[in-house]
Amino acid sequence: MGKITSILCILLLGFLGFGQEIEEGILWDGNKRLTWADFRGKVPPAAVPAATTASGISYRYSANLIHHEVHLDFEVNAYFYPNESWYKPEVCDDLILSHEQLHFDIAELFARKMRDKLERTSFSDNVKQEIRDIYRDILKELEEYQDLYDWETSFSRNAQKQLEWNQKIAKALDKE
Repeated sequence: MGKITSILCILLLGFLGFGQEIEEGILWDGNKRLTWADFRGKVPPAAVPAATTASGISYRYSANLIHHEVHLDFEVNAYFYPNESWYKPEVCDDLILSHEQLHFDIAELFARKMRDKLERTSFSDNVKQEIRDIYRDILKELEEYQDLYDWETSFSRNAQKQLEWNQKIAKALDKE
């Protein structure tokens, strides 16, 4: 018989880092776009940005060890967290909303990247640590990519770059 291990891991990467409390989130859906009504968090008193998107990747899996081979069943999703996301209505417009939507879309791209990595990996009996390592690496890449996106678009202030990123991410999402 096989050894059965079930693990539930929900770890979040927010716009400013990870380690937020778990809250009900909105599952990424290619047919649903964010609206400003989805941003229900309170604006911090000294906040400089016009808006902040809290999004992240969660995963759960079960692993069966049968005849020295690990069989993995997993789920990886991207979520948007409304109560941690906020905006300043007096300065926000559709361009800024598209910028915030792309943060969520980028999280979905990296959820797909993690799914692909889990599908292609042959795991040992140390599957728990191996999955943690994959997740950690994906989060690091995601954070760096989100930072690059903000830097290149100047947090949506560079409208031309913002439109380029919108097209780039839309194309990447369509490939999958």
